[in-house]
Amino acid sequence: MQDLSLRKYLETVDLHNLLRELGAQDTDLTVKEIKHFTEKEAERRDKIVLSYFGSDGVKRIVDAIVTSLTSPPELRTDAQVLDMGAGSGHFTTRVAHKLKKLLPKASFYAMDATPAMLSVLAKKRGGILPFFGIAENITGSIRNANKYAQIPAQFDAVFSTLMLHHCPDINKVFQSLRKVLKSSGKAAIIDLCTHDFTEFRREMGDVHLGFDPEEIRKAAEKAFTEVSVKKMPGICCKSSGRSAQLFIATMKP
Repeated sequence: MQDLSLRKYLETVDLHNLLRELGAQDTDLTVKEIKHFTEKEAERRDKIVLSYFGSDGVKRIVDAIVTSLTSPPELRTDAQVLDMGAGSGHFTTRVAHKLKKLLPKASFYAMDATPAMLSVLAKKRGGILPFFGIAENITGSIRNANKYAQIPAQFDAVFSTLMLHHCPDINKVFQSLRKVLKSSGKAAIIDLCTHDFTEFRREMGDVHLGFDPEEIRKAAEKAFTEVSVKKMPGICCKSSGRSAQLFIATMKP
């Protein structure tokens, strides 16, 4: 998908109708989330991420994703990899860059529910194919996006960074993720542990104020047979002199 066709594709997206078609739990809330990022964050998203985690924190998050996806069993050299909820691609491009050194024939895809974020990601030209979609229905999102670009029905690996707390129904997310993961595939999700930054609802459009890792484990085990959820010591999102830890959840069918 080239930039011009991406622009045309995104311009044709009727958010309310498509979200209803994809079965979004709360269409009005989801559209509000999307507009929040469109108006306030898309162009400055990378700077915000850096300000919260620092360059060292970002590097450790990227390294954790890459380590999880390259752990046994090994991915094929031509693996198809999806970033679920890629945002502006701050982590997508970095993960893809590292994985390409190990998997030179791998192909990368980036799904997000915010057209403005996808436009910013496309400008980075990292050989990543962006498309519109919601995490609660990745299969339906792919089916819709295939009107404009060829996207695989299933992937060898799926990862997500700091997206899950924007999803109203995390159980649907894990079920949706399982459907698009090959039987030999693997997935990794990094997000915030429970915190009390209530201002994030207003400033960041967050739906959840982080998660208890045990809550994530139980939700993931409804869809996957192999699940591991661990806190990531030393990596925190810092705000107003406070900090919240991150967790990484890894899953295999």
